[in-house]
Amino acid sequence: MTKTIDVALIGGGIMSATLGALLNRLEPSWSIEVFERLPEVGQESSNPWNNAGTGHAALCELNYMPEGPNGELSTAKAVDINEQFQLSRQLWASFVEDGTLPEPSAFIAATPHMTFVWGEANVDYLRRRWELLKDEPLFEGIEYSEDAEVIREWAPTLIPGRAKSQPIAATRSTDGTDVDFGALTRLLFGRLREAGAKVHTNVAVKGLRREADGTWRIKLRREIGQTPGDVHARFVFVGAGGGALKLLQQSRIPEAKGFAGFPITGAFLRTDDPEVVARHTAKVYGKASVGAPPMSVPHLDTRVVDGETSLLFGPYAGFSPKYLKTGSYTDMFETIKGHNLYPMIRAGLANLPLVSYLAGEVFASRQKRLDALREFMPNARDEDWRLITAGQRVQVMKKDPEKGGVLQFGTEVVTGADGTIAGLLGASPGASTAVHIMLTILGRCFPEHMPRWEDTIRELIPSYGTKLNADRDAARASIAHTARALGLSDEAAREIHPAAAGAASP
Repeated sequence: MTKTIDVALIGGGIMSATLGALLNRLEPSWSIEVFERLPEVGQESSNPWNNAGTGHAALCELNYMPEGPNGELSTAKAVDINEQFQLSRQLWASFVEDGTLPEPSAFIAATPHMTFVWGEANVDYLRRRWELLKDEPLFEGIEYSEDAEVIREWAPTLIPGRAKSQPIAATRSTDGTDVDFGALTRLLFGRLREAGAKVHTNVAVKGLRREADGTWRIKLRREIGQTPGDVHARFVFVGAGGGALKLLQQSRIPEAKGFAGFPITGAFLRTDDPEVVARHTAKVYGKASVGAPPMSVPHLDTRVVDGETSLLFGPYAGFSPKYLKTGSYTDMFETIKGHNLYPMIRAGLANLPLVSYLAGEVFASRQKRLDALREFMPNARDEDWRLITAGQRVQVMKKDPEKGGVLQFGTEVVTGADGTIAGLLGASPGASTAVHIMLTILGRCFPEHMPRWEDTIRELIPSYGTKLNADRDAARASIAHTARALGLSDEAAREIHPAAAGAASP
């Protein structure tokens, strides 16, 4: 007899882990099962070496505040992204305080977020961006400089070897973070197991079908060992990264029609050389090349994984028809359907610069990649860096009533009309805004429960339902509280690592 469970989470990444953690807190009696096709959770997009680990808060990412046709700038999207990341910080802080998560240094580290540009036009843009952001409560304290000596203090590797005549500018925010989403994913699933949830690994979902009784029949296949029987679920979340599109198509919900995916491969240059790593302690973002997708904005990043610090530079984009790093070369072709072919064609024709950019990236030599690094770090040495393959990202293409089809950058939430199924498509800022995305899904799929759940949600996420940026005092208080709880402030660092903090003191 096929068993019926309350919640099925397909995919063992940070999205499923976040939704599972919230539902377990809101409805402890609900049965939850997780299905991950790889041997461990957190190994695809959530793996720390498959992403840059930036706690995306728009402190340094220029693509969240692009120039308009006439050079105009708006802080709206940057503020919105920051608001969403604050929700994540608040939930993680609450989980640390109540013991759901352990020592926060296991998954998060304070890391300044910087933007660095060169050339008169880019300097002018960055100055205007800073002038607008510095007055927003969530961006309070963001610094700006065109002085090479000041920038050298912030990030010493950016200046040596650079022409003194070159116009440069930088911004810096010390509220930035580096997040190991793989570690965070494993920790959240570990606590879910302790609470009674079942987390199945090496189990792939091969089919998803709506039954007459309203439940979803999930056809399973064990990658290693005996295949378990099918499962019925009252609610299904498809958080399978690049594998989500195919499963949502199998579900046959009308809301999934018209969506297609365009896969982009990522790669980084990485160094673990202690001497090089010690000279750079920040995430420094630049401006994207013409035609480059947002996930290809160049950045030189401090990364902290398993307590060890490295530097990454990239990403370098490329193309593969795989939708997952461990996927199949037939992934993209299997998702081309009659309902999404026209949107794909229209989106492709409207984004020919992207196609040209990717073609150049695919055939880029190692020397060209190192030249891009030296635009940030002029004195970088070839022998210190090696190329690593990062995760696959699938940009969403979807129907558009006016254009026929558009390429959608960001994360797209797809929910069935009756609220029994939801899924995610797309890429960055993704993981950083997982809490906001999961709250959106809860509101869409469980509206009848939300009035009863709201008090608990506010206990975990105090700013839920409000805008921190509308209240400067509330923004300050929230950032300060989460910084202390997550070990991101100097005060918290002294409490958590007293010996190291004392040694670093003047």
